[in-house]
This record gives sequence, structure tokens and C-alpha cells, in this order.
Amino acid sequence: MINRVFSGVAVAALVAGTASAEQLTVFGPWLGPDQEVVESVLADFAEKSGHDVRYVGSDSFEQQIVVDAEAGSAPNVAVFPQPGLASDMASRGFLTPLKDGTGDWIRENYAAGESWVNLGTYAGDDGEEDLYGFFYKVDVKSLVWYSPENFEDAGYEIPTTMEGLKALTDQIVADGETPWCIGLGSGGATGWPATDWVED
Repeated sequence: MINRVFSGVAVAALVAGTASAEQLTVFGPWLGPDQEVVESVLADFAEKSGHDVRYVGSDSFEQQIVVDAEAGSAPNVAVFPQPGLASDMASRGFLTPLKDGTGDWIRENYAAGESWVNLGTYAGDDGEEDLYGFFYKVDVKSLVWYSPENFEDAGYEIPTTMEGLKALTDQIVADGETPWCIGLGSGGATGWPATDWVED
């Protein structure tokens, strides 16, 4: 089981070990230059904590973390590129909730801290919600962009809720316009923007 989730990457704890273990294994999706940056951060942590920290990167993280967890050989900490995968693994009992007080620390140290706590809170295999991870690095790729000039010309208000967004979508259609557009073309990787929207 994973003891910590490092997300957004979300950080989730796997049950294979504890934070007090002498050796701490961190498994994530970063390779190349990104891996070097993560390893430098972990080296600083290792020096200050006295832990032996090892980072393992993989370009097939999403598949390998499930295989490792099911085999009982999960790392101590996992870096999830998609919160949905962390949520799924928590519901299957593969993640360990973070210690009490972690949510308070996030609320105090992150802007809009409660939102970040909510994003790392999932239902476990018992159905109870706990904080399983926090965000270390965030790549926001599923934002909704709009043209302020078009909104002003049409008299549209910026929605602040999902219901408001749906109502605005219906209004734009009623006005004879197309409310949504997404660029999915990317050569051999065509479609990846849509997967980001679904995963987020």
C-alpha cells in the first residue's frame, strides 16, 4: 500500500513503508531534466532528515503503480500525475491517509488551502473520506478560456458555478453561437487535451 501521495502532481503514501523508515522510495512520472530537479529536492530532504531517499521515475507510471500496489511492492511515496488515479487507488485500499494535522498545514501554507485539501481528499475502501495527498507541482491544463470582448459584446456574465456555466452554454446556443471549442490536433499525440480534461 502507498503511504503518501505526492500529487499534481498529488503525493500519496503507500502502505509499503512509513515516513520514519530509514530508506524512503519515491516513485513518479518524471524523467530526464525533471527527474534531476526532483532528485535535487529529495537530496536536500535526505540531508536534513537523515533518510536514505531514492527516486524512481517511469514513463509508464500510471500502469506500473497499479501493478506494484496489487503485487504488494508499492513505494513509500507516489507522485500521481492525475488526481483521479490517486482517488481510485484510495478507494481500493492501496493508499494510507496522511497524518492528522497535514490538512491544517496545507490550509496555512497554500493559497486557497481548503481547495487544495479537498483535491487531495478521497474515499477509502471503507467509504470514509481522508486526506491522502497534497500538491507539490501543478500543471493546470484544463482551464476554460474565453474572449472578454465577445462576452462584453453579447452581454454575458462570467459564471461562478457549474450550473451557471451550463446555463451560459445553453444561452450561447440559443443565441445561435457555438459555446465551446477545443483544439485536439497534435500530430501523433492528437487527442491529449481531451484526456487532460477528463483526468482533471
